[in-house]
Amino acid sequence: MSDFKWRHYHGGVILGCVRWYCKYGISYRELEEMMLERGFEVDHTTLYRWVQHYAPEMEKRMRWYYKPTMGYSWRVDETYVKVKGKWTYLYRAIDKHGDTIDFYLSPTRNKKAAKRFLGKALKSIKPWAHPQTINTDKAPTFGPAIDELKEEGKCPEDTVHRQVKYLNNIVEADHGKLKQLINPVRGFKSMKTAYATIKGFELMHMFKKGQMDAWKYGQGLIGEIRLIERQFDIYTA
Repeated sequence: MSDFKWRHYHGGVILGCVRWYCKYGISYRELEEMMLERGFEVDHTTLYRWVQHYAPEMEKRMRWYYKPTMGYSWRVDETYVKVKGKWTYLYRAIDKHGDTIDFYLSPTRNKKAAKRFLGKALKSIKPWAHPQTINTDKAPTFGPAIDELKEEGKCPEDTVHRQVKYLNNIVEADHGKLKQLINPVRGFKSMKTAYATIKGFELMHMFKKGQMDAWKYGQGLIGEIRLIERQFDIYTA
């Protein structure tokens, strides 16, 4: 069954809209105008529904391409995202080269949330790609979370937990670049819609960082489009 059945538009058009919204930090109304210039009359609420449905699906189908295959040092930190007028916490992990490993949106900032995020990140990759070191800030939540994951056999016993502030400069700078996409939203309505949209933002941010360049086969933007479309069985010339 087609992923785009009953959508009234070709899959390439829909995925293109989702890519643009998640990549360029524009509003739904701005995207509506852009599509109208191209001859497509699409309401901004329809564009919103497309992003909510296809952005997380794009990220899910692309995980095989961006997940690390080497156990480099992880840099773990959280940043703030406003949801329904309240601050929530976007946990993020990148390796020492700046490549995104995983992310998780949580309403709380405590040991339970830190453990859930780290457990999710460790579970999503092969054992040989588990980190040799995990560097965090001085937050007291990460140490106990890592200790519990080791006791449960979900984190290697020899993984070293470090708390060296300057080593996390790379992830803090990466937060700033991601926030350039998140800030124009001016707050999300719910955790569900926030997480779905952020999955698209994170994926397109990885493309911008060159994290998927090896799979674009030197085709630049065209390679990016083709790589995403292939995950939905769309094959363009």
